[in-house]
Amino acid sequence: MSSDDQRGLHYEQTLMYGRYTQELGAYAKEEAARLREEGVRRRSVTERSRSLELLENDKGCCSKCRICTVRCQKFLISCVGEDWIFLILLGLFMALLSWLVDFGIGICLQSQKWMYVNLESNVFLQYLAWVTYPVVLITFSAGFTQILAPQAVGSGIPEIKTILRGVVLKEYLTFKTFVAKVIGLTCALGSGMPLGKESPFVHIASLGAALLCKFMSLFGGIYENESRNIELLSVACAVGVSCVFAAPIGGLLFSIEAMSTFFTVRNYWRGFFAATVTAFMYRVLAVWSRDEVTITALLPTNFRQDFPFDLQELPAFAVLGIASGLGGALFVCLNRQIVQLIRNQKTIKKFLMKKRLLYPALVTLLVSTLTFPPGFGQFMAAKLTQMESLETLLDNQTWSKQGIPEEFDSNSQAWKHPQVNVFVTLTLFVVMKFWMSALAMTMPVPCGAFMPVFVIGAAFGRLVGESMATWFPDGVHSDGTIYPIEPGVYAAVGAAALSGAVTHTVSTAVVVFELTGQISHILPVMIAVILANAVAQSLQPSLYDSLIMIKKLPYLPELGWGHHEKYNIYVEDIMIRDVVYITLNCCYRDLHDVLLTGHLNTLALLESSESMILLGSIERAQIQALLSLQLGRPRRLKYLRDRATAEKRLSVVSHPGSEDGSTMVNQEVHFQVNKISTEETSLSSTPTPSMKPLKPALKRPSVVDCPTEIPMPTSPQDHSGSTLRNLFRVRPDIEGLEDDFDVDDDMTIREIAEWEENQLDEQVNFDNCMIDPAPIQLVENTSLHKTHTIFSLLGLDHAYVTSIGRLIGVVSLKELQKAIEGSVAVKGVNVRPPLASFRDSGSSGTIMNNENKARDLHKLWNRRKLMSLPQEHRASDADEKSK
Repeated sequence: MSSDDQRGLHYEQTLMYGRYTQELGAYAKEEAARLREEGVRRRSVTERSRSLELLENDKGCCSKCRICTVRCQKFLISCVGEDWIFLILLGLFMALLSWLVDFGIGICLQSQKWMYVNLESNVFLQYLAWVTYPVVLITFSAGFTQILAPQAVGSGIPEIKTILRGVVLKEYLTFKTFVAKVIGLTCALGSGMPLGKESPFVHIASLGAALLCKFMSLFGGIYENESRNIELLSVACAVGVSCVFAAPIGGLLFSIEAMSTFFTVRNYWRGFFAATVTAFMYRVLAVWSRDEVTITALLPTNFRQDFPFDLQELPAFAVLGIASGLGGALFVCLNRQIVQLIRNQKTIKKFLMKKRLLYPALVTLLVSTLTFPPGFGQFMAAKLTQMESLETLLDNQTWSKQGIPEEFDSNSQAWKHPQVNVFVTLTLFVVMKFWMSALAMTMPVPCGAFMPVFVIGAAFGRLVGESMATWFPDGVHSDGTIYPIEPGVYAAVGAAALSGAVTHTVSTAVVVFELTGQISHILPVMIAVILANAVAQSLQPSLYDSLIMIKKLPYLPELGWGHHEKYNIYVEDIMIRDVVYITLNCCYRDLHDVLLTGHLNTLALLESSESMILLGSIERAQIQALLSLQLGRPRRLKYLRDRATAEKRLSVVSHPGSEDGSTMVNQEVHFQVNKISTEETSLSSTPTPSMKPLKPALKRPSVVDCPTEIPMPTSPQDHSGSTLRNLFRVRPDIEGLEDDFDVDDDMTIREIAEWEENQLDEQVNFDNCMIDPAPIQLVENTSLHKTHTIFSLLGLDHAYVTSIGRLIGVVSLKELQKAIEGSVAVKGVNVRPPLASFRDSGSSGTIMNNENKARDLHKLWNRRKLMSLPQEHRASDADEKSK
């Protein structure tokens, strides 16, 4: 066999499993399809070139224009498929969409303020307008999203993380979800509720990238590749963050930390390029709309540059980071507890399921009532929007000096109250917004939590900064120079630390640098963010992982802080030993029983129940197809056609005689033919393992390839049987006649049931079944850390555990999740103590274990040698024998 044929037929020879080869028929079909596609492509190119030649030969007045048009069309089609064109289109589209959403949110918020200001004469009407307006917007957002696309509810980052892992989530990347997400988010944020824009825009950018890929596939088939689309989705996540904060570097780093377990390096330039285009276009649109004079940072600050901070302030920044880590863990826990409380109360759950719009309306009514400015809202700057609050919190001016309010500027008047000082206002703002944001996130509307947490962190940092300014009224002395405390710096540090603690990311520091336009405070910001992450990761999962657990999405949690003992757990500690499998010589009844008893999507294919050698895996759909072919109506008609053809031949062959004698002969021959046809049917399906040595795992010989020898008759009965078998052997000329012979399906229900029972007892023919010859396998001593890495990197759902080729267990994503989460008493999972895997670490135990494995390997190899596997004939071997 030549090397080309070996490559074409997927030739491979291994030591233990034999040779896995592709069937010649399948290879021929693939080659025919490939040649057909090449012919179509060649004809299309020829037709285009011929049309271009005809246009060039045409001497009409419009020939040159048509030639130029055709060439431009070819150039555009070839260029539109390039990556940079796709990234530019994605960046421009998302920047424009983000600006339009901001414009719509601004109109809604201004309308609410306009109604509040114009109704100052009547407090009741003010309250009615202040409460009714957001309730209407939130109710519309929830209803519109629920009707059009329920998948648009929430932030979308948990679903995107799951999709990036390789899990297919239906309807999450469709045009309906895109429309529902954009409109629902605009109404939700326009209501003034403490909700965020960043997380939903990550989902919106992924939706835009998926829809753009479908459009670009018209120009190049590469955009139909699933792996490439996954890479473009990771780029879209960076675009989604960048078009909210105008932070391309922080957006890319945040998308890598929050969404990707493993990031492909070749996507770096794509992410930076698309994020830069988005940020640039987003700020250009702000200049074009005259909101800005020139392209600047989104929230520019003027912190001190010559002496940004003193070393004596670093402990305060560290304490701020630790406190932010505790606050971030508490926020994640509070949000999860609220969701579980609603789900566990069956009465409330049933009521809210019937009245889906009642829950968001009640939550909005509660939050709006508490933030009513003439009421309790006067103590927490309720008149300001989130962006206005953030701008004032980053102000350099000290709001309090020794507890006495200073002169506030126009932007900070909302924080001034005649009865209480600024410490009470900031404390109430932090506490109230903290639980309000956690509660508002549970509403079934498109929303995020990054921006509310960012503002809460800024307010907490501002509170610490104002306290430092009070404790050190003359500032920090250094070399005889007085440097006053800047509370705005503490606000920036607190915003980065709390948002990083909630999301378990460090890139929030870079987002703050790009958001403020200053990087002079990189050291205190990084110290606070790292400490906040260390504390939060040791206490709670990230907000996105918490939502994944709440929604029960198939995602693997990270081995973060507090999981050091899990590095000493092996696969044998968590695998399922009672594995459902099928063997190479099983019957169709076994397949039927497996489908009825289990719900596995993939089943292991073994050589036999005694050897337990893993040969491959078969999907559930393939097993269903095998049963459908075996028990379907076409096969039953074929059986009837064969029986009618055999009876017709017997009537021709039988000699004329007495009526009784002919009747007896026909009845006897009819009985023998039925028996022989059954044998031949089972023989044609698969040969008996005792008659033939074991062939390679997935290449079973058929009767056509290796005809079975018929034994010589030893008795009259055997002679008559062999005569009929030789007489009625199918020939090519007779096959054509049989195909044209039509019969009616006149079998009764009882006959069909008996026929199906006989068919189920036949041996399975795996020739026409798609089998994975190399499923992912692990050894029993694979550590949990390595297993987690393999599952995360390859996006696996399960893996088989083998020992010297024998199947000993299976570990799935579910068992791995339970092992990481620390579940011990789980049905079907045997999780032993962390140090149990060191039971064989002693020298004697290790030597005995290795000797047993070596003995098993020699036994297996000797058994394989006795089976005399067929090998390829080599010219060198023949030459050596001739010598």
